[in-house]
Amino acid sequence: MTQLEGRGPAAGGAQDVIHDIGYRHYDGPRLGRAYARRSLYTQSLRGAYGLGRSVKSKVLPMMLFAVMCAPAAIIVAVAIGTKMTELPIEYTRYAIIMQAVIGLFLAAQAPQAVSLDLRFKVTPLYFSRPIEAVDYVAAKFAALTTAIFILTATPVLILYIGALLGKFDFSDQTSGFAKALLAELLLSMLYAGVGLVIAALTPRRGFGVAAIIAAFTLPYGAVSSVQAVASVQGDKDVIGWLGLFSPITLIDGAQTWVLGASSSFVDAAGPPNAMAGVAYVVVLLAAIAGSFGLLMRRYRKAVLS
Repeated sequence: MTQLEGRGPAAGGAQDVIHDIGYRHYDGPRLGRAYARRSLYTQSLRGAYGLGRSVKSKVLPMMLFAVMCAPAAIIVAVAIGTKMTELPIEYTRYAIIMQAVIGLFLAAQAPQAVSLDLRFKVTPLYFSRPIEAVDYVAAKFAALTTAIFILTATPVLILYIGALLGKFDFSDQTSGFAKALLAELLLSMLYAGVGLVIAALTPRRGFGVAAIIAAFTLPYGAVSSVQAVASVQGDKDVIGWLGLFSPITLIDGAQTWVLGASSSFVDAAGPPNAMAGVAYVVVLLAAIAGSFGLLMRRYRKAVLS
């Protein structure tokens, strides 16, 4: 490719000069959408843990990962050291107990995944390549889901390995571990979807962090408070239905009904009947699918505000 440079009258009447600046047509392989989608997924997943970024960016996610795993290691050490015959906590309840850590991780990493792209207006640049809105949304959704799954499944794996080292019943431990992995996957998808939808609404990372924390803590506080009131009044059915209105209690109720896990609700009151159990599953799946749909709507146009 050549470039035409006009010198004008100031150049003493000289003619325009054509320079060969060495541009050549690209004849290499076109890797296409699949490669772009995989690359975006990989980079987003690495970014969730600060990999490939500054040391400062690694501190918070790695610290939260360590905080998430430390109690599991302590539980295993105590269980083996005191010669217990089973773990003192069910696999499926670990994430429920550690929900605050999961929420902080989500609040920190969901805005990092999408808000910065909006703030610096680089999203249209993604769509100028062989990549469409569905590729961008799917890659971001899958990456954050994977990041949260790693965060929640790793301590469960530590518990499982510890149980095997302690020679606890293999079939019971394996069954509980498998159920917990399914529960963690559903939790990861729900949290990732809701977190990304909130983060995609604003290019300001701070606003996204605050909004995500509020979206997960306020409903849980309200649901827990009303459940406590219902417990005092002896209405366990109300306790079971109220769990539909908070993300973490939604997961709790769904895994109680589908996986037979112990409920973390007040008075251990899970879904009161089959209709409530089906409602938990339907609302959970609808929330996951709905969050993906809202993200698609948000990124339908390449030029975003």
